[in-house]
Amino acid sequence: MNSPTKTRSAAAWALVSLAVGSFGIGMTEFVVMGLLPNIAEELLPAMWAVSPEDAIAQAGWLISLYALGVVVGAPTIAGSVARFPRHRVLIGLALALTVFNALTFLAPTFELVAASRFLAGLPHGAYFGIGALVAADVLGPGMRAKGVSFVLTGLTVANVVGVPLGTFLGQQAGWRAAFLVVAGIFALATVLIGLFVPEHPGDPGRTLRDELKVFRIGQVWYALGIGAVGFGGFFAVYSYVAPMVTEIARSPEWAVPIVLVLMGVGMTIGNLVGGHLADVNLTRTLVGGLAALAVVLTLLALTSHGIWALAFFVFATGFVSSVLSPTIQTRLMDVSQDNQSIAAALNHSALNIGNSLGALLGGVVIAAGLGFVAPAWVGVGLALCGLAIALVSLATERHAVRVVG
Repeated sequence: MNSPTKTRSAAAWALVSLAVGSFGIGMTEFVVMGLLPNIAEELLPAMWAVSPEDAIAQAGWLISLYALGVVVGAPTIAGSVARFPRHRVLIGLALALTVFNALTFLAPTFELVAASRFLAGLPHGAYFGIGALVAADVLGPGMRAKGVSFVLTGLTVANVVGVPLGTFLGQQAGWRAAFLVVAGIFALATVLIGLFVPEHPGDPGRTLRDELKVFRIGQVWYALGIGAVGFGGFFAVYSYVAPMVTEIARSPEWAVPIVLVLMGVGMTIGNLVGGHLADVNLTRTLVGGLAALAVVLTLLALTSHGIWALAFFVFATGFVSSVLSPTIQTRLMDVSQDNQSIAAALNHSALNIGNSLGALLGGVVIAAGLGFVAPAWVGVGLALCGLAIALVSLATERHAVRVVG
């Protein structure tokens, strides 16, 4: 019989192994944003020579394509593998992430890099969704939110350490070097998961068709809309932090990783605070978080010409957005009935629709000549739309309860 100390140690190693993978996902998803100018200059030289703004806007498609991969992969992979042992599925997903990020490092043209980014996004949502379920099981009954939060912590820590260091490395040694490091992190995660994550059975009776029944639940669509639209406000800004720092605040390129560290610190703190607040009162956290995001982005847009104000409100943006992340995840799981596996993955589909939408609309307003502050105003609009969806969702739910009562 295992002692409590050995049991806790085994659980800790399992959680750390999962967090290494989520760290890699956070790095591969977000490091592109700090390196957009470098990628655009190398892969789109003709366009860069004529208009760096247009080249950066087109390079922003790499963000959107990764997000599209998440949107496509999360429900299809999570639904298709629900019957298989989860620890083995996680090994396969981590291995796929290793290979696809290595392709980004090796691909010689913009088109092939774009294809590799789409492929790298496919395992993202399924890894987080299945990883969250395994983490919750490792921690034991009543620890669901902590399991979700711990897996997400790897992502937020990546924004404190991995993304800024990856950005700095990419600026100094070429942007491809950052993706070589990312591929190495996923290779490490593959080994660690194989060694330390315990056997975790799937549900042999579940099929993709069964899992897809989650889309018949109206409140699931509301929750997905909140994540896709409201969280898009965060990505509209995050996608273009680098040019905001260098072109609007007129700061040197080395300031970009520092600002990204501040955003990552905000995200890490916000994730922990958000998990606590959501347990206390999920509804108030959801509504208040979306309203706060709109306010913070407004202040960012109004003060971004000064590097100190820009840095502070980038930190605040990271904080508020990460308060929302576990809140939206928990809301989706609450309304998904017995479809927990696919619901946990679908949250990342929704957030990455927000990633794609925010990056796309931010690139559109930049290409239209409205400047690098314009994405912040796009973010304000998206946050307010997300708030409206949340209010409609909650009102509909209250009405349904009254009718049943």
